[in-house]
Amino acid sequence: MNISVVIPLLNEQESLIELHDWIAKVMQSNHFSYEILFIDDGSTDDSWKIIQQLSEKNNAVKGIQFLRNFGKSQALHAGFEKAQGDVVITMDADLQDNPEEIPDLYNMILSEGFDMVSGWKKKRYDAVLSKNMPSKLFNWAARKTSGVKLNDFNCGLKAYRQNVVKNIDVNGEMHRYIPVLAKNAGFTKIGEKVVQHQARKYGETKFGMDRFIHGFLDLITIWFISRFGRRPMHLFGALGVMMFAIGFAFSFYLGIDKLFLNPDGRLITDRPQFFIALVTMIIGTQFFVAGFLGEIILRTKENRKRYLIKDAI
Repeated sequence: MNISVVIPLLNEQESLIELHDWIAKVMQSNHFSYEILFIDDGSTDDSWKIIQQLSEKNNAVKGIQFLRNFGKSQALHAGFEKAQGDVVITMDADLQDNPEEIPDLYNMILSEGFDMVSGWKKKRYDAVLSKNMPSKLFNWAARKTSGVKLNDFNCGLKAYRQNVVKNIDVNGEMHRYIPVLAKNAGFTKIGEKVVQHQARKYGETKFGMDRFIHGFLDLITIWFISRFGRRPMHLFGALGVMMFAIGFAFSFYLGIDKLFLNPDGRLITDRPQFFIALVTMIIGTQFFVAGFLGEIILRTKENRKRYLIKDAI
């Protein structure tokens, strides 16, 4: 199979038929073998009923329905697990991503050898203050922190070689950072393509300003995980040893001072340096224990389901 199109969605009943017809037209005109995977992330409208109807008319349409809303990352993870195409395309269900971009994205993966190609909505039709400006700030911070030189981390339209989506773990709200996850997994040939952004035709956006706050917090998380996720002792152990050494040095100085340099001076417990040394050694010990526990958890953790599937077709 040439292409799998993975589409996470939440309450997009108005756009699904139009989106399906548009994708099917592009696929047929380019003679691609394909599948369309709709991942219903707990919709409360008739989205799942429409997906079932589309599946009856087109054997290429498949779907997964979550029991409730688990988030876009979990929806993408479920779609990636089920995808069978040589190239996996992700796009949003709100018709703001243009299916006409799919052939070029497919060719960039197969012909130009990219592991992943991310869309760049260079010209956007979103509100400038509430979306465009925060998005630019967010993308700048993501580039500086991750080292992945993309202009638009948030673009839902992306293309992946199949072995990329099968070897990355998208969880929490890390869908924004799939390029970083891919880079950390060893897939370093990451490209970018300017794609057309279209104004929302139906409904309202499911994301508010809080997504940028969450995005920055997730950026800190993924920076930490990418550097120390598999070796927490390297960070916490080093900090612990450093803090303990500072505290011990203070204590050693106080002991020498009291025994030899100034034996008639104040009691050690009356000196502020004593409490600084004590607190520093305690904090250092706690850091060291945190790193040790992190190593144990890392080696004993179990992979648990992060979403529950209600139905699938």
